Amino acid sequence: MSTFNVHGISVSSGIAIGKANLVTNALMEVQRYKIKKDTIKDEIERLSQAINTVKSDLVNIKKELQKKSSNNFESFIDIHLMMLEDNNFSLNPQQIIKKEQCNAEWAIKSQLDNLLSKFDDIDDAYIKERKLDAAQVAERIIKALLGHQKQISKTQNPSNILIAHDISPADALQFKKNSYAAFITEHGGTNSHTAILARGLNIPSIVAVKNARKIINNNDTIIVDGDNGIAIINPNKHILKEYEYKKNQWIIEKKKLKKIKNIPSKTLDKKEISLMANIEDLSDVKSVLDCKASGIGLFRTEFLFMNRKELPGEQEQYETYKSIAKSMKGRTVVIRTLDSGADKTTAADKTQATNPALGLRAIRLCLSQPHLFITQLRAILKASAFGKIRILIPMLSSLGELKQVKLLIKRAKESLVVENIKFDNEILIGGMIEIPAVAINAEAFAAELDFLSIGTNDLIQYTLAIDRTDDSVSHLYNSIHPAILKLISNTIDAAKKFNKDVSVCGEMAGDPKLTKLFIGMGLTNFSMHPSSILTVKKQILESDATKLRSMSNKVLKQNDSEKIETLLNKINL
Repeated sequence: MSTFNVHGISVSSGIAIGKANLVTNALMEVQRYKIKKDTIKDEIERLSQAINTVKSDLVNIKKELQKKSSNNFESFIDIHLMMLEDNNFSLNPQQIIKKEQCNAEWAIKSQLDNLLSKFDDIDDAYIKERKLDAAQVAERIIKALLGHQKQISKTQNPSNILIAHDISPADALQFKKNSYAAFITEHGGTNSHTAILARGLNIPSIVAVKNARKIINNNDTIIVDGDNGIAIINPNKHILKEYEYKKNQWIIEKKKLKKIKNIPSKTLDKKEISLMANIEDLSDVKSVLDCKASGIGLFRTEFLFMNRKELPGEQEQYETYKSIAKSMKGRTVVIRTLDSGADKTTAADKTQATNPALGLRAIRLCLSQPHLFITQLRAILKASAFGKIRILIPMLSSLGELKQVKLLIKRAKESLVVENIKFDNEILIGGMIEIPAVAINAEAFAAELDFLSIGTNDLIQYTLAIDRTDDSVSHLYNSIHPAILKLISNTIDAAKKFNKDVSVCGEMAGDPKLTKLFIGMGLTNFSMHPSSILTVKKQILESDATKLRSMSNKVLKQNDSEKIETLLNKINL
């Protein structure tokens, strides 16, 4: 067998070596056939049973998740359950069976095709994600109709590599349970559900490998290079030996990282660097404590609001914020107010924007619905009596917005005083720097805020005019573009001028290739996914902040990304 490589998008790093385990795509197998009139009722009943089977499977998965308090994963299951109750799957396919006298499998596929064509007419990142969910739900139903095994079957060999058209969030959870070494999918992008889950599960993964199941056979030996987005099929003994060595080194490095967990995060020249964690719900706190993070640098509260018909009330929010604050035992907890809109839609989003990323989202949405905002502010303030909480405002674009925010915070405080409820009256207020206009004018915001937090994900998107959820332009998404680095540097300098804390809390914070550059730029606060903290700490322990300053200045003077990359390689030697 000849050796060949396939390329895709790396969404989770690491090395895996194993045998291919192909999962069929039921949607591709559907054929139409005509049924007799007197069997229409039976065919509809067969469809109903299949839908009930899928519901039952998802409910069981959800119960398992509830036992583990995996709320971020559970929300994905809820989306699929809601879709199963919708007429698009519960009623419309029945009408197709009656009208066309066709089999249930074809009715589901036909309804899906109609549904996807409607999705294509809507330019909305969130809707694009729902398009993927619809396809996954339809495939589950068809698999149940065809009597296929469940999407992901148990494996006796934990080194097996799963090859699939796509992996739904529910299936990704089963994937974890069944101990596959890695997965490769034909679809997906950097910010798809699959990618997010892959990073959360810390599984070497590559997505968007076109026609993977056509060119890879069952039991083919595969090397998954999650660092470079490459899969090597049927490697020769020399390549196999090379990657076995790389895999062993990767395992050794992971073990070594655990040894530095309790070592203070300081550079060689004794510069203290704060390593904070980003979280999405209460269940993430354990990971924060396990990796010995300095605190929580970003709590994305929008995940409390997502995938539900009713918005969380003040008491529910308060209990969550209070629990997190108490769990952190005096360490800083930065709570970002609702960042709804764009690809993170909640019940608070009452309008459909033509371009959601540029529309009524984040603080714009909150200021348009003051009752919603004050409810959240009151909950945060009440929780501040139980820990070191800070408030972070997302997507600020003007000082006028900031004045409105401060006024509403004042009103929330006054309402608590009237009710004789304790809170931290000196609570710090920070702002997200994620719009280029604000990064350019960072000094003005540094003067008015208590701290700054640079959200690199949106800063890159808005600066380079790239939809970060669109795979067709993903190759243009460049974190080391000279304009991006200059905006970050300008923000850091502005914060230092006014003696204010500043952190980077986007994906760039957790990229070890950028750690030394940021230290040289004067950054002393990083906030990232808990799984990245030890990797970044290793870079910090090997850094000399004084020496890195001049090297970082050289990078900032460059106007070419390729030259910047060359200099970065020298910095990281």
